[in-house]
Amino acid sequence: MSQRFNTFKGIAVSTLLVLVAVGSAVQAQPSFGNPSPTAGSSTSDKANAAADAAAYKEVEYTNRNKRGPALIVIPGEIKSNNANFTQRFLPNNIADFAELELSNANFPVLERTNLGPLVNEISLAYNLGDPNAARKTMQMGKLKTTKWILKFDILKAEQIAENKKGFDGRAVGGLLSIFGGGSMAGSAASTVAGSVQTGDSTGVWLIGMRYKIMDANTTEQVAQGYKDLKMEVGATSTSVMGVSDSAKGGVGLDTMVQRLVQTLVWDIDSKYK
Repeated sequence: MSQRFNTFKGIAVSTLLVLVAVGSAVQAQPSFGNPSPTAGSSTSDKANAAADAAAYKEVEYTNRNKRGPALIVIPGEIKSNNANFTQRFLPNNIADFAELELSNANFPVLERTNLGPLVNEISLAYNLGDPNAARKTMQMGKLKTTKWILKFDILKAEQIAENKKGFDGRAVGGLLSIFGGGSMAGSAASTVAGSVQTGDSTGVWLIGMRYKIMDANTTEQVAQGYKDLKMEVGATSTSVMGVSDSAKGGVGLDTMVQRLVQTLVWDIDSKYK
């Protein structure tokens, strides 16, 4: 009896350990949440297609296998007066994008978060072109190996064109009601025509960015470059008899700025390594 009890006890303990192990394995798996209730529908497909167009895309930099000089990215300037743009972007946001892309291009980047309060001193020295202040600052720790100081400036950000068109069926519906003579067919036709509402709108933005490369010891400008890109944002909508369909898409401002940074970093990587 004792032997049977010990055997049963051993089986129970083994089973418990297996259940615990399985439970741990299940808990260790990441959870991505429940799928959208509209997954697989036409609205889902359109929304995902628009999101895919704006998703982050890596750039294969020409000289990625060649290590570049050590550098620091300082916050640049945003010289556009467009409120929609300046409310969403600060120079630090653009510098963050630049640090990411320069690192991807195999430039040793000393991140601003590691510099603390020195960032303001460095920015002031190079914006004023003060070599003495720059040399004094660059004698500290990791800064001694820095060869370049980079900054990225927004020179232009404006909506250069906008076009809208649409159709409102209420006027046509009214005419059909008049000429229908009050018949049932005429009333039905006027109701259908009056319910038709369509609209299309397209806006085009032009954003221009400049980079400057400065010598870390002398503050002298080594090189500069400029690129601008066109961004189109569009929306369309249709409504007939209470059934509506609408879509909105295009590359957003965040994506536009990041792709501009990628374009400029590609220029730096291919020309100045």
